[in-house]
Amino acid sequence: MQSKHRFLSLAAAAALLLAPVLLHARPFKWASQGDVATWDIHADNTGFQNGVHASVYEGLVYYNSRTFAVDPVLATSWKEISPTQVRFTLRQGVKFHDGSAFSADDAVFSLQRAMAKTSNFTPYMEGVSKVVKVDEYTIDVLLSAPNPVLLRQLTELRIMSQAWARKNRSVEPKDIKGKDENFAHRNAMGTGPYTLESWQPDVKMVFKRNPHWWGKMEGNVTEIVYTPIKSAATRMAALLSGELDMVLDPSPQDLERLRANPELKVVEGLEYRTIFLGMDQFREELPGSNVKGKNPLKDVRVRRALYQAIDEETIARSILRGLGKPNGTLVAPMVAGYTEAVGKRLPYSVEAAKKLLAEAGYPDGFEVDFACPNNRYINDEAICQAVTAMWSRVGVRAKLRTMPRSTYFPMIQRYEASVYMLGWGVPTFDALYSLQSLVRTVGTGADGNNNSGRYSHPHMDYLVDRIKGETDAPVRARLLTEALQLSNDTVSHIPLHSQVIPWAMKRNVDLVHRADNRLDIRMVKVN
Repeated sequence: MQSKHRFLSLAAAAALLLAPVLLHARPFKWASQGDVATWDIHADNTGFQNGVHASVYEGLVYYNSRTFAVDPVLATSWKEISPTQVRFTLRQGVKFHDGSAFSADDAVFSLQRAMAKTSNFTPYMEGVSKVVKVDEYTIDVLLSAPNPVLLRQLTELRIMSQAWARKNRSVEPKDIKGKDENFAHRNAMGTGPYTLESWQPDVKMVFKRNPHWWGKMEGNVTEIVYTPIKSAATRMAALLSGELDMVLDPSPQDLERLRANPELKVVEGLEYRTIFLGMDQFREELPGSNVKGKNPLKDVRVRRALYQAIDEETIARSILRGLGKPNGTLVAPMVAGYTEAVGKRLPYSVEAAKKLLAEAGYPDGFEVDFACPNNRYINDEAICQAVTAMWSRVGVRAKLRTMPRSTYFPMIQRYEASVYMLGWGVPTFDALYSLQSLVRTVGTGADGNNNSGRYSHPHMDYLVDRIKGETDAPVRARLLTEALQLSNDTVSHIPLHSQVIPWAMKRNVDLVHRADNRLDIRMVKVN
């Protein structure tokens, strides 16, 4: 009898605790310019998509949205057994959305799935040789060498139900370069605070609060409706009319008007993402170019000329309206390896660009294919149009083509662009993540997995490979900066700017702005 009364009192206490949350629970409607490409958590590695996935799928660890310290999630603790063996104790009592229990088998399966040939998440498994089950709630991550950023890498690796994946023929990640689909492409089975109720690509996503979630919800959102809206004017109209609670990417030209509206507010901060242009430095002849028998982009003088022909200050001021900080290297200022010196841009100079092109044998310039997304970065299409005009002043005739991100990113990964725009965030806040993916010679795993221009330099490969296992902090910092400087000197890419991200919302919405431009829905309150 006593145990029954105790049960009733516990239930009553729980009801009282839950009452304020349920009383003030709210739906939350938000939008940005594009959609996710897939719901397969290891198929396509983009920051926006990874942030959306984090509402449904969880990892062993994740960043604290306020401090960016690494917080325990599906792992409760970890310890170093040896420099190349890290043991993780897993959270007990966690359920997947279908009610099945989370265990070590799911963690081992998911981390190994991230290493598959079709995975785009191999940068986060860098240095991991094997993941093994110790017991039902313990796993060991075995390393090929000591890895000082392992925990930061693991913030991007989420856990899928092994039984669900096997039952639904989704053991291997979807190949994002191809058209074939697996079940995990359109469906989801995570442990997270929300369930994916429906996804109509390029139309709408609906999420419902997971009543059995193990964690503590700071926010009060019970239902999420996400709508991809390509047109900035339409997004703004929907926010102003009250149809939306928040827009992740308001247009720069509307910010002053939004700030003046008493019903709305704008929250902003520097993002961890740098926007740059990549160039095909592999083909012997560029498709669609009027230069036959050779590739002008293989010549560092040509790459430098294209760089110096871009007036980035004007782009930041006129097109971005202050939402871009000009940058001269591949990573943003908050990323380890960045220094003020390495971030200094080459000077804008039409005369210098023309001189370099003439020295390289192209006094009249040349024609080149130029590809850009039109719904991924702040005013991406307008930036590419401006760059095209700037290059025309030095005789380079760029044939610009733009497309939505869902088709754009698979295209550049198939090496189908001569010059392309890419924005690269750094989830580990460590430059190795960028260097290995973008400038390491294309190889296996994470080596060059987003090196779509197929840049290759032996000393860069040496530096990147050495950084992977370097545990001496001052030495490692020096090597990171040296590799970034080598990227600058050889013009592996043309850096443009680091984005400043504004979010626009109703005044009754409270949330935490993150440097990775991700909405942590667990912390959103609609008052």
